[in-house]
Amino acid sequence: MKNRFALALVALLPILAACQAKDGSENTTAPATPTTTEAPATTTPETSAASGETAAAEQAAAEAGAQTPAETGAAPAAAAPVGPEPVEGTDYIVLKAGAPFAPATGKIEVAEIFGFVCPACNAFQPLVGPWKAGLPSDVNFVYVPAMFGGTWDTYGKAFYAAQNLGIEEKTHEALYAAIHTNNELKGERGRDTPEDIANFYAKHGVDAKKFLSEMNGFSVNGQTNKAKQFAQRSEITGTPSIVVNGKYLVKGKGFADTLRVADHLIARERAAKAN
Repeated sequence: MKNRFALALVALLPILAACQAKDGSENTTAPATPTTTEAPATTTPETSAASGETAAAEQAAAEAGAQTPAETGAAPAAAAPVGPEPVEGTDYIVLKAGAPFAPATGKIEVAEIFGFVCPACNAFQPLVGPWKAGLPSDVNFVYVPAMFGGTWDTYGKAFYAAQNLGIEEKTHEALYAAIHTNNELKGERGRDTPEDIANFYAKHGVDAKKFLSEMNGFSVNGQTNKAKQFAQRSEITGTPSIVVNGKYLVKGKGFADTLRVADHLIARERAAKAN
C-alpha cells in the first residue's frame, strides 16, 4: 500500500518534538513537558531538510506504482502491522479514565490531539494525512484540537467553526501552510485575532462575519469544552498525541514509529472486538 511504503521510508528521518503552550497562558490540558526525547521543533534548516526528505519519500512511494484505496475506489483493507509488538509503558500507556472522543458503533477510534500553531503537528501532518486516508473502513479517525489557552484556544474554536460550516477537511492543511510556510498568519510567533483567522477562511468560500459568529456560538463552546475534557482524561503532555480507541496513548520513538505502534493497537482492538 502506498502510504505504508512511504512510512517505512521515512522511519529514519529527523523527527520533531511535541509542542506545548508557549504564549504564557495557563496550560489547561496537561503539564508542559515533552512526550519524547526527540530534537526540539524549530524552523531551522534541519527542519526544512526533514520536510524535503519527507516529500522525497512520498514521491518515491508514488513512483513504486502502488495505488491507494482512494485512487482505486476500493475500501481500505486491514493490513498486518509491521515491527515488534508494542510494550506497555515504553510504546504506549493504558489510560486510567480513557474513553473515545466520539464513539461510533462498530468503529475503532483513532484521535490526533493537535494544534495548528504547533510546529511539530505541522511536521507530523505529511505523515498522518496519508496514513489516515489509508485506514481500514472499521477505523474512525478524528482530529481533536488541544486547548492550551491563548492562541491555541482561538484556533481550536476556528477548527470547530470550520467543521460546522463544512470546510474543515478542505482547509486543514491550508491553515497549517498559512501559519508555518506562507506566514499569512502568525501562530505562536505573535497573536492572531479571530478576525485574522476569519479572513483566512473567507479566502476559502466562507463569509468572514458568518465564520466569526460561528466561532463565538454555543455549539463551538460545547465542542471545545468536550475537546478539553478528552485531552485531560487522555493524559496528554504535548502535541501531536495519538489516542487509540480512548484506551491507549501512543508513546512512539518518532512520528513514523508512533503510527507503527498505532497500527498494532488498532489490530489489537479489532481482535478484541472479533472475540
